[in-house]
Amino acid sequence: MGFVSHAGDAASFDAAIEAGMRCARHRGPDDAGVWHDRDVAFGFNRLSIIDLEHSHQPLRWGPADEPDRYALVFNGEIYNYLELRAELAESCGAQFATQGDGEAILAAYHHWGPDSVQRLRGMFAFLIWDTRDRVLFGARDPFGIKPLYLAHTGNGVAFASEAKSLREMTDGAGVSDVALQQYLVLQYVPEPATIDSHITKVESGCSFVLRPGADVVISRYFHPTFAPDHALDGDGDLYRRIAEVLDDSVAKHMRADVTVGAFLSGGIDSTAIAALAKKYNPDLVTFTAGFERPGYSEVDVAAESAAAIGVRHVVRMVSEQELTETLPLIIWYLDDPVADPALVPLYFVANEARKQVKVVLSGEGADELFGGYTIYREASSLRALTSLPSPLRRGLAAVGRALPDGVRGKDLLRRGALDLEGRYYGNARIFREEQLAGLLRRYDPGRSFRDVTDPVYRDSAGWDPIARMQHIDLFTWLRGDILVKADKMTMANSLELRVPFLDREVFDVARSIPPEQKVTRKTTKLALRRALAGIVPPHVIDRRKLGFPVPIRHYLAEGSYEWAREIIRSAQTDEFFDPAAVLALLDDHRAGRADHSRRIWTILVFLLWHGIFVTGAISPQVPEPAYPVRI
Repeated sequence: MGFVSHAGDAASFDAAIEAGMRCARHRGPDDAGVWHDRDVAFGFNRLSIIDLEHSHQPLRWGPADEPDRYALVFNGEIYNYLELRAELAESCGAQFATQGDGEAILAAYHHWGPDSVQRLRGMFAFLIWDTRDRVLFGARDPFGIKPLYLAHTGNGVAFASEAKSLREMTDGAGVSDVALQQYLVLQYVPEPATIDSHITKVESGCSFVLRPGADVVISRYFHPTFAPDHALDGDGDLYRRIAEVLDDSVAKHMRADVTVGAFLSGGIDSTAIAALAKKYNPDLVTFTAGFERPGYSEVDVAAESAAAIGVRHVVRMVSEQELTETLPLIIWYLDDPVADPALVPLYFVANEARKQVKVVLSGEGADELFGGYTIYREASSLRALTSLPSPLRRGLAAVGRALPDGVRGKDLLRRGALDLEGRYYGNARIFREEQLAGLLRRYDPGRSFRDVTDPVYRDSAGWDPIARMQHIDLFTWLRGDILVKADKMTMANSLELRVPFLDREVFDVARSIPPEQKVTRKTTKLALRRALAGIVPPHVIDRRKLGFPVPIRHYLAEGSYEWAREIIRSAQTDEFFDPAAVLALLDDHRAGRADHSRRIWTILVFLLWHGIFVTGAISPQVPEPAYPVRI
């Protein structure tokens, strides 16, 4: 956590910094420290992973003639820190007092300047204060694995890894109508916004500078581009390169001075990571979660995979009662509402894993980089409609609108009438814009998901449709949903999650894959599957992705119906929602007239968030780990 004062009175904000740290102690229960000078106050909770006895933060470092010039707070890991330290020592004469990666960041910044962020291979959100030049430099990793929130206060600018920490320095939570409308469509709030009108995010792949009294100047340093090399279509060299770069990435991600485990579902992504990790830790332990309902558990497949690759495997089953009882606490950890039900089993499997390990590897990012979502086939499946003349497409769309909801083909006609920019905004589609008019009190028809996606589409003009959809997902779904739940649910349990697919070197290979090697009529991630044929067990190679499925469709129609109804009835959110419309969705779902489970869940998550952070009517019982604070 950091604060830059406008008035040179940063020391007076130590108490606010420490209060914010207490909100986020789950992120680092091993150690804590605060530091300030007249312009800046830093605070840090540490989860000790590398150089356990040293590398305390806030970390001070400088060249020989200014040994304490810089101060650093840094969340994450730099996986090439050993190589960076060696290069900096040899070519720049840098000297180090620890064995950690934090000093590598500071020395790189000192010798190479802001461009040093391009040399970092890892996940990170950091702040560097230069005590001589009186400037703050900060950055967030290319894909947004680690969060970094920002709030402008009347006294300065505050940064933190948790939004709730910043509410200690603002006027409490306030709901953004724009963010709420986007959330209901996407199931998350797209960056740089948050649901809280007082708080924003530093976007993934961005760095910034800030001088006391001035504005934050943000720059994008990472511009992910897909440039398919069609000469690689069916080329065995491509598969070899994929296998080699993944092996190297996993090897780097295994660097730690504590035990590293792995999450394991029934799909190819996590299985590949676990199989490669086994090479570097023969005693690897894997973890999975499931629900005791047919069709909503991959524990049997995961156990078969664990046996095939020769690792010890731990299973955590989650009950319906645990889901409903724990959801408020999960949302407290989330900070922002994210309506992905998979975060529930992720929370429980992280809790189980933390009993045995301090770090886990996982398979997030493979779908976005290698073309793993079945919806990427849509460009091909809709070609017969999208190639028609525009007047005919509009006519078919009118026919589709006239069909009753639920009639087969209705959505196909609707989507076939739209261009890619008009129909694709990521993997989650909860409410369509027109469905919000009778639900939201302050629905704004002038707002759309296109406010978010159009700028991203402009950057991918001329690319093939699959690459354009991947590009959208990198800037929306991946960093807004996948990585948020991965970070928040693991750090809630003081467990560090690492994602070897989301590595700059891996991306450099993945970006060159031609579309024919990503998605076909029969499969997705074709090149990745072929590259991993000798690494993952045969029963996983062509298995479709499920992840950690959650049976909310059944729960909301059966045992959890009254639970959901009570949340809706007691919520103090009439200024946002028509409660009668929300209850009608729930009753229609229970009666089997339509499957509204994802829409209901999306609303429930917001109602709980509002009760926790706005009205205070809901108070989750948050564990309070004790830890020492160094001043």
